[in-house]
Amino acid sequence: MKNSTLPTKQENNAVATRENTRTLTPPVDIFDAGDALVVVADLPGVDQEHIDINIEKNVLTLKAEPSTRVSEPRLLNEFALYPFYRQFQLGEMVDQEKVRAELRYGVLTVYLPKVAEKQPKKIEVKVG
Repeated sequence: MKNSTLPTKQENNAVATRENTRTLTPPVDIFDAGDALVVVADLPGVDQEHIDINIEKNVLTLKAEPSTRVSEPRLLNEFALYPFYRQFQLGEMVDQEKVRAELRYGVLTVYLPKVAEKQPKKIEVKVG
């Protein structure tokens, strides 16, 4: 009896007509923690070395590249890992010099501290 559940290698004769530019939009939660905005993004399969976070012209950009850890030869590959990409428009309320991020168990947390509100300055009058 032949076991037909094992996949057989098939040749791919298709011509590559375009580059792989597909990206995934990671799901995020955004919280207002009082003194900061907190962005929490799910980035499964991404290592710290493969994350690029930057702010340019008040736009926060998250880019991440997942990596596979499978070392055995694959008999069948029905899915592909695509890079993550997401952008957010920031207002003037974010202190861009103090932004920090951390990655734990595939969850990226970006802390966007708010700019301290300028308090009215009391000017003391001296008698002289």
